[in-house]
This record gives sequence, C-alpha cells and structure tokens, in this order.
Amino acid sequence: MKLWRWILLLVLIAALAAFGWHWIAEDPGYVLVRLRGWRVQTTVLAAVVILLLAWGLFGALWQLARWPFGALTRRHRRLSRRRLADGLVALAEGRNGDAERDLSRASRLDALQGPALLAAAEAAARRGESTRALESLNQAAQSVPQAARVLRAALLRRDGKPTEAVALLAPEADNGSLPPGGWRELALAALAAGDTRRARAALAPLQKSAALGSRNYQALENQVLVASVQSAADAAALNTLWSQLPKNQRRAPVVVEAYARRAAELGMILPAMDELESALRREWSSSLVQAWGALGNEDLDARLRRAEGWLDAHPNDAGLLLALGRLCVKLKLWGKARKHLERSIALAPSAGAWEALADMWTGQGDAVMAQRCFRNALALTRGDMIQNVPTASAGVIDTRPIAIEDRDEHGVPRLRE
Repeated sequence: MKLWRWILLLVLIAALAAFGWHWIAEDPGYVLVRLRGWRVQTTVLAAVVILLLAWGLFGALWQLARWPFGALTRRHRRLSRRRLADGLVALAEGRNGDAERDLSRASRLDALQGPALLAAAEAAARRGESTRALESLNQAAQSVPQAARVLRAALLRRDGKPTEAVALLAPEADNGSLPPGGWRELALAALAAGDTRRARAALAPLQKSAALGSRNYQALENQVLVASVQSAADAAALNTLWSQLPKNQRRAPVVVEAYARRAAELGMILPAMDELESALRREWSSSLVQAWGALGNEDLDARLRRAEGWLDAHPNDAGLLLALGRLCVKLKLWGKARKHLERSIALAPSAGAWEALADMWTGQGDAVMAQRCFRNALALTRGDMIQNVPTASAGVIDTRPIAIEDRDEHGVPRLRE
C-alpha cells in the first residue's frame, strides 16, 4: 500500500476515534453485576475492555496448558517434513531404495500423504517393483486421485501396456477434465497403442495449457503428426487426414517430409513433390530437398534443372548435392553425378550419399568401387571407419564454402571490398 493510503487510513481512524469518544462521553452507559452479595459497577466501555482482556488471558492459559501435549505432534510433523525432503533428494540422486523408505515414512503425516506416496511410487517403479508402486498409488488415490491416475498411466505405458493406459485416462479425456500431465500421457500412450486419432485429439488441450513449453510441445506434436501420416492405410485416408490438419501443422518440415514419403509409397508422386516444393519455397531445408530428390523417376530432366537452379542459391548444401547426384544417376550423367556426390560426402558424409555413389559406380560397371562405397555406407551407419575412395579430382576436395555472387537490383555484380 502506498504512503498516502496509509496516511488517509490513519486520518479516518483518528476521526472515528474522536467522534466515538465524544459519543461515549455524553452517555458512557452503566453496567451492574451482582453475585452472592458482590456488586460491581462500571461503564459499558470499561466492561468491554475487561471482557476482551479476560478472553485473551484465558486463551493464553489454554495454549500454555496444551503445549506439553502437542510436543509429540509437532515432532511428528517436523520429522515427516524432513523425511519428505530427504526422500525427494534421494530420488533425484538415484538412491531409489532410500527414497522409497523415507517417502513411505513421510506419508504417515496426513498433510504430506499424497505427494509422498506419489514420489514413493515413482521410486518403486524405478527399482522395478511394479506391485509396490501400484500399492502406493492405491493409497495416494485417496488424497490426490487425479495425480495418482496420471502416474499410474505413465507406469502402465512404461511397462509396455499402452492400451490399458489409454483406457485409464479415456473417461476423463472424454469429459475434458484431464490435467496437462494426463493429456501428455494420453498422447504418448495412444501413440504407443497405435491410436493416432486420440493422440491428435490430446494436442489441442495440451497446447492450450502451455505446460510443456513451445519447444517440447512442438516435438510432441511433430511426433504425433508423423505417426498419423505414416499410419494412413491408403491414398484416400492420407488425403483426408492431410486436408483436416490445420495449416500450421502442415508446415512443419518433418511432417511435410513424412507426408511426401508416405504419398510416394501410395503412388502419389506429384502431390508429394508439390508439398515438398511449397515447403522449400517457404523455408529451405536440407532434409526436404533430399526427400524431394529421392521421389520416383517422373520428370527427371525438369527436376534436374530446378535443382541446379537451387544450387546457385545453396551451393554448400550437402543435401541438395545428394539430391542432384541421385537425379544425375537416374539420368546416367555419371560425371556430374560423381562430382555432386563426392562434394556432398566431403561436406557432410552420409550413408545415403555413399549408396548413391555406389549406384553411380554400378552404372558404370565398376563392381569393385561400388562394393567399397556400399561398405562405407554400412560402416558409416555402424559408426566404423570408412575406406578412402579415389575422387575425380585425384586429390582432396575443396570443402570451403562457395561464395554466392552479390548483385544489385539491376543484376550487376558488386565489387568486394
């Protein structure tokens, strides 16, 4: 409260006290108490003050009399709080046995029963004691039923029982009364159970709660959407799903890539290419251009020209060089394919680039070099050492970034300072 408000309050109190005093001074009242020959006479104001003092004194004496009897209760509360703190620290440090023991003891205090039993259940689950964890959750459900249900669903999901976890959370989900942790567990359990529809339905309330933060929510949303796209049974189901998704969900690069790959598997090459090219126009992505270069054998010449146009703006993109190399292999342009693929490997080695280079050598009839490239692809996947392969330049490939020519609004190159 600001200073002027305090001053105003004090002025009001002083004014009320002054008016009250004058009002009482005019007629202070009269109180007479007679008891067994005793007579006490006083004013009303004095009687009120005496009663208040007597009440305060009686209260103080009552608390003083109760103090010895409450010592055990206070000690129990103090020990329970300390055990809860020690148990939580032990749980964070991975001493799950100590954590379960301390937390179980702390749960004997009614005020701490719910949180202590929840943490004890988590400690028991980490030790692999599923029965003890469920027993703790049964007790915790008496004081914190929703939290106990969410944790039980998480334990079921971790134990490989996602269908049971979904069934446990479904009634509250249908009523819209799940807490944020429940929506997250429902999404993960539904994903594990293959129920992508329910997993998608959990995204909206979870986003509204803002409990996960933007980065974690985006990762979960992408995971759900990718799984939904990949589970589409046929082209009609995929088109229906894609048309129902909001625009912002259809723009995530990993979701676009999943749609393009699934659409290509179902024979929809042109829609897959259109989505990838639209996404690349919005925002450049090395992974998307790799997926674009791997789609089918349709319209290869036009696609090669388009990719070569992208190369002017992204000369140092290993994914684009890989896509170019794959297109050149399909068109049997062996020299250009080798050039692009070797530079892609020099910039960012990948199993896909080694496989494409092996396809190039196979097309030229050199089985020995093709086997070396295939072995390098496998070694890179396993994390093993790769073998050196002769390059077209017969030396070390220059991987320094290629500078993009800077031009003014009239197309005239600018001189570098």
